[in-house]
Amino acid sequence: MTSRAGLRLYIDTPLAAHAHLPMAETHAHYLRNVLRRGPGDEVCLFNGRDGEWRARIATLDKRGGAFQTEDMTRAQTPEDGPWLVVAAIKRAPLELIVEKATELGAARICPVTTQRTNTERINSDRLAAIAIEAAEQCSRLTVPLIAQTKPLNDVLRDWPTPRRLYLLDETGAGTSIVSAFASHPREQGAAILIGPEGGFAESELDAMKFLPFVNALDLGNRILRAETAALAALACFQAIAGDWA
Repeated sequence: MTSRAGLRLYIDTPLAAHAHLPMAETHAHYLRNVLRRGPGDEVCLFNGRDGEWRARIATLDKRGGAFQTEDMTRAQTPEDGPWLVVAAIKRAPLELIVEKATELGAARICPVTTQRTNTERINSDRLAAIAIEAAEQCSRLTVPLIAQTKPLNDVLRDWPTPRRLYLLDETGAGTSIVSAFASHPREQGAAILIGPEGGFAESELDAMKFLPFVNALDLGNRILRAETAALAALACFQAIAGDWA
């Protein structure tokens, strides 16, 4: 599916009418060598703060380029989607989760380490770049924050308690995901917690179930891979209690 706004680029620069903005080297390479665009071609710019703006390529050559903004195409609106707390898994499925969670409207993606985490070091910069590309494609006005990887216990200790944390419990001991999301208060923030390959340790599950901000959920009688569970849960939340509802 192509973006309704056509070619969109994220730019970490304040946006306003009739501004002359320097072009990042990566954007210059992409526009010139990949898309074969040139001066005068139209592009939409967004930065997650100032809405989306129609702009044109002012200059573009081997040394770089610049944009010239014209007018606002969409005003900035709140995009307080659910957070996704996901145990560190292998690189390819984790990158898939970040890409698709961005498309599904996750506001923050928080990788965590658990007792059964067994993977290589997470490249946060790479995940952030994937989130930006997905936001450009799916017509979002914001890019989800990719949090630094932390131990699960540290994340739970510092948890912002007004935000409800939905734990996907592969043991089947949780409540129905449909009924839990249907009763979620619209004014309360939400987060979804996905375990590692092999699931959470029993001691981790026992400890989390005593936390007042945690609700354990059941995703049915099939064992899902972490990436499948993450995206299925996000889609359910958005359809029942989120911005699809």
